[in-house]
Order: sequence, then structure tokens, then C-alpha cells
Amino acid sequence: MTALRFNPWATQRDWFNEFSKYFDVAGQDGSSGATADWAPPVDIEEYKDKFVIYADVPGVDPSSIDITLEKGVLTLTGAREQRVSGDDVQSRRAERASGRFFRRFALPDTVDGDSVSASGKNGVLEIVIPKRAQAQPRRIAVHH
Repeated sequence: MTALRFNPWATQRDWFNEFSKYFDVAGQDGSSGATADWAPPVDIEEYKDKFVIYADVPGVDPSSIDITLEKGVLTLTGAREQRVSGDDVQSRRAERASGRFFRRFALPDTVDGDSVSASGKNGVLEIVIPKRAQAQPRRIAVHH
């Protein structure tokens, strides 16, 4: 006998979650696209000489993620395929998002766009964005 948990509110919760995506306050920062199925959560750290972005993308091959930097905007796009289950599945609970994802970040003018690097390990994409060396003020001597 298969134990099946009855959840009478599951359909309403799923509908509410889908509906809420369009009014999500967290999504109003412009960093995720309206056509994206999901947006990976990120952490952004700033150091004296660089920015580091950590994006959670479990189940996504890091080499399949498209990372572009154009006009000061860093864009991440990719997809996580939905797992196909067999016909013999009796019950299913799906909470992991699948489909296309999209994130966009406006970067300050101080970044060195030519030296950006990315790597992926254990489902986390790490993007290192170095800052340009700041021009130091220099004293100018006045000659008589």
C-alpha cells in the first residue's frame, strides 16, 4: 500500500504562486525577465578590488549558462530541464523550478569588463568582476 499525503490546498497554492510571480516585489528590481520561468537566487559581495556574484543553479551545467557583459549590464541566461518521469509514477510532488532563467545586473563604471571570469562548482556559479585601478590624485607643481 502506498502512503499518499492528502493536501487539499495544493492546487490553490500552485495557482497563487504562479499568479504571484507577476506581482512579486523581489522581482521588481529588473534583474529577472518576464519571460523567464525562474530566477536563480544570488549573493553579491563587494571587496576593495572586485565584486563576486554567487548564483545557485543546481542541476544546470555551468558551461551551458550564457554570461554576457554589455554596456555595463551583466546578464545570465540558461535553462534547467524538467525531469521526465515514467508512466509508472503514482504520486509526484514538484517544487524545483525548471525552464529558462534570466538575471540581469547593472554594474558600476569602476568594473574592469575585460577581466570578468566565471566558474561553477557544486551547483553554484561564481562570477568574479574585478574593479579597475582607480586613478590616484597627484600633486601638480606650479613653476615660476
